[in-house]
Amino acid sequence: MTGLQADYFMRLSDLMSSSNPPAAPDRRFADASWQSGPFAWGAALYSLNAEFLQRMADAVEGESKSRERLRFATQQWVDMMSPANFLLTNPEAQKKLLDTRGESLWSGIQNMLTDLQKGHISQTDELAFDVGRNVATTPGAVVYQNDLIQLIQYTPTTDRVGSRPLLMVPPCINKFYIMDLQPDNSLVAYAVSQGHTVFMVSWRNVQADQSRLTWDDYVERGVIDAVRTVREITGQPTVNLLGFCVGGTLVATAAAALTARGERWVESLTLLTTLLDFSDPGVVGIFVDEAFVSYKEATIGSGGLMHGRELATTFNFLRPNDLVWNYVVSNYLKGEPPPAFDLLYWNSDSTNLPGPMYCWYLRHMYLQNELRIPGRLTSAGERIDLGAIGVPTYVYGSREDHIVPWRAAYESTQLMKGPVRFVMGASGHIAGVINPASRNKRNYWVGASCPPSAEQWFSQAQEVPGSWWPDWAQWVGKFQGERKIAPRSPGSALHTVLEPAPGSYVRQRA
Repeated sequence: MTGLQADYFMRLSDLMSSSNPPAAPDRRFADASWQSGPFAWGAALYSLNAEFLQRMADAVEGESKSRERLRFATQQWVDMMSPANFLLTNPEAQKKLLDTRGESLWSGIQNMLTDLQKGHISQTDELAFDVGRNVATTPGAVVYQNDLIQLIQYTPTTDRVGSRPLLMVPPCINKFYIMDLQPDNSLVAYAVSQGHTVFMVSWRNVQADQSRLTWDDYVERGVIDAVRTVREITGQPTVNLLGFCVGGTLVATAAAALTARGERWVESLTLLTTLLDFSDPGVVGIFVDEAFVSYKEATIGSGGLMHGRELATTFNFLRPNDLVWNYVVSNYLKGEPPPAFDLLYWNSDSTNLPGPMYCWYLRHMYLQNELRIPGRLTSAGERIDLGAIGVPTYVYGSREDHIVPWRAAYESTQLMKGPVRFVMGASGHIAGVINPASRNKRNYWVGASCPPSAEQWFSQAQEVPGSWWPDWAQWVGKFQGERKIAPRSPGSALHTVLEPAPGSYVRQRA
């Protein structure tokens, strides 16, 4: 610490003795108004103090989780105290106040009052979107529902389709339409265009009367019921199964339970930003310890709701500059209306979880990391062994993912015993996945094999420009089965159309 203090005072002395402070290396201070005068000094001093606060937090010795929490808390404090976040120290907001003769301040107050009524900071113009009108617009129909899910079958766009269907299972902590935002960035529409008969699980936004649902309910009445129904509708013995985030954890658990029953219903698995081994649970792991889990079990473990708003707030503060303070500055200090952005509209459309299900997930996955151990967990009445599933598996991780670090996603390759392909895409948890082939942006990495460690895989991986979607399409296309004439209508005699896609469950607000 003594050396750190000496370094700080030397840097501070150099800063104070300079005629002009150096430009702060921070996009929050990129505007010309931050480059001179007292605001430039404020930005430079803040940047120096922020750097050394983090260095001090990094230098603290102790138990690893305690150190991670200290670093996280320090970063939260540093981000909150940026001079950009306050009207008196933000030259951009002050200039706008003068230029608009006070209108920006009045608009900012109105924006803040509106958000107080909503209970959250507006990240997008929520009136610009309507589920089924300009998001979740891929044509289809609800062909099955129970008290937990609706099952959507999408309308083919090709004359012939693969005989084996593709079932997508989204995360149950969010709405399914992250995979069907708008036509040009819809993974659903892309899969349909590749000749798949695509089905989608739409989770119900549970309310108080469903507050006793368990993890097993989500596995049995969510995933397994959906797989059974897809088989009945298509007449196919096996399906291609895709899970995203927690949906992937549920999909893998369900596939293992089916295997334990002797039911070989799954032809291939696709796991997108999914944790099966929770040894490295990312930033979320900072919050999860015995005290936190025991508290949740005592309060909602036997019945109650984990409210979507609470989950959304937690995830927003994992990236506070991008998802919190950025909007405090633009919405309130500058009085600007939030822009219309489909992904952020989805992000604000939160979903409740039943307390027993949520607590079981925290304890057995995040805290005790038991899913990776063959036979340790019992789910849907069966001993779970991921290695016994034994089907071809496509595992995707995002390089900058703070929720499912790509190295943690890679660990799934060591648990699945069938042929495994691992692909790493650029960007984060959501933007890395939703990277449409038509835009040809970013890049991804592929390797010829899946060695024991993520570092070994990366050392032999090749970087490929563009979206990873065509790579996945080529892989999953091998499991489509023989081509046949596309069905004229959705559902079957047993499972008739209940309502048009996207259905009613997805419209229920938290």
